Amino acid sequence: MTVTHSPRTGDLAPTKPYLEQYDRLKADLPGAALSWLRDLREQGRNRFAELGFPTPKVEAWKYTSLRPLEKVAFQPAKPAAAGAHFDVLPTVRAAGETGPRLVFVDGYFRADLSSAAGLPAGVHLGGLAETLTKNPELVGEHLGRIAMSDEQRFVALNTAFLADGAVLRVGRGVEVVPPIELVFVSLGSDDAPTAFHPRTLLVAEPQSKATVVEHHIGLGTGATFANHVAEVFVGEGATLRHYKVQREGGEAFHLSNTAVRVGKDAHYDNFILTTGARLARNEVRTTLGQGATCHVSGAYMVRGQQHCDTTTVIEHCEPHGTSREVYKGAIDDHARAVFQGKIVVHPGAQKTDGHQLNRALLLSDTAEIDAKPELEIYADDVKCSHGATAGELADEALFYLRARGIPKEEARGLLIGAFLAEAMDEIPEEPIREAFQGFVAGWLAAR
Repeated sequence: MTVTHSPRTGDLAPTKPYLEQYDRLKADLPGAALSWLRDLREQGRNRFAELGFPTPKVEAWKYTSLRPLEKVAFQPAKPAAAGAHFDVLPTVRAAGETGPRLVFVDGYFRADLSSAAGLPAGVHLGGLAETLTKNPELVGEHLGRIAMSDEQRFVALNTAFLADGAVLRVGRGVEVVPPIELVFVSLGSDDAPTAFHPRTLLVAEPQSKATVVEHHIGLGTGATFANHVAEVFVGEGATLRHYKVQREGGEAFHLSNTAVRVGKDAHYDNFILTTGARLARNEVRTTLGQGATCHVSGAYMVRGQQHCDTTTVIEHCEPHGTSREVYKGAIDDHARAVFQGKIVVHPGAQKTDGHQLNRALLLSDTAEIDAKPELEIYADDVKCSHGATAGELADEALFYLRARGIPKEEARGLLIGAFLAEAMDEIPEEPIREAFQGFVAGWLAAR
């Protein structure tokens, strides 16, 4: 018999500083005059106060302890930190190419570093704070209605501090050809550890098509806490491809929740590449409508004392839905990774086709992986499978390469890269796939 614990179980003590910060700042948050937004923030604040920080008694957090995060006295990031300038920012574009891009520094939008170049008519791309002030009707329909804070404590915390972030709305039947890049820079402060809570809203209206690439990087030396929430709505017959690379610094804490609703006959791709942060957790929850398709995949590479948690839930709510997950990880030194993947087939969701796979490569005797694949099926005409494996580099393959004059570290890199290639193949757009392969090569070369 399996015993699960209520997600309400949590440690309330660490919440106090965040609640006090909220009470000081709430009157100055963007859109404070909007009653629906004030109510939404209060709901988030109250729910976070009730839930607290997760303890190991919370099943979803069984393998990831937030004690290191709780011990740091984070202060809210200030817009003043956004005055920094950068010579180079990450991109998946070829040298010399330009295109639509939003840049955020410690959670605050930087209009001077951003551009809407290359966007067709019928597309809104901008900062959330500005949109709440000038065009709140563009976000009111979906904001806070896809990512629910009832049982998601860090969604609740993000909702309480909801202030800035990215907004993309692609109109009905509009196709955006160039990828839209969202760059989140964690700069931090030398004076005190800083926390920020960006909210991303992506809306692809019926029959539209777009590609979004998120970059999360750390350029400072101090500790940062990035608590990201993305709400994604893919309308009937629409296609949205959503890619993310997280390469924050060694003192960073990165918690991310992505909540997705995929409409009838729509398609959603999600791919997350994780190489950075002291502690990172990427949680993706997807709800599929009739005939909808989603690919939720990724790769994670950690070393040193890093901890990386990938948690996914795919809910098939209507018939003829298709989902595919392929995650592959490389874990070195004393690092630890967690994979928790669940596919839920609701009653009536007949003809569902769901596939899930997680494979991990342990590169040292002290590396660890905790895997928890799950299928929860309440329909009888479905095709679902899951699998999870962990292993080491094959001695025979390593010997073969070294026997041909390839140095040991280079040979290891070739084998690790080949192992991760299956996950990279889940990215259908060649320029983006090649850019992500470059990020992998950079991680391997940094050894």
